[in-house]
Amino acid sequence: MAVKIRLKRIGTKKAAFYRVVVADSRSPRDGRFIEEIGTYNPLTDPAEVKIDNEAAQKWIKNGAQPTDTVRALLKRTGAIS
Repeated sequence: MAVKIRLKRIGTKKAAFYRVVVADSRSPRDGRFIEEIGTYNPLTDPAEVKIDNEAAQKWIKNGAQPTDTVRALLKRTGAIS
């Protein structure tokens, strides 16, 4: 099973808000997920990012691949270098 760390959109139209989740790569974007590890709000200035760094590092160590956007968010919070 290929596991990805990716964004799940929960915001309304023109008011995006995202959850950072660990999910099977075959499941839909807003579908089933394994674990929620954080949130991302791009509408605030500066953008608000809250991620459980320990959980993110655990999943990456176990083989989960972050998407490009999530990788940038993890670098911003210091979960990865």
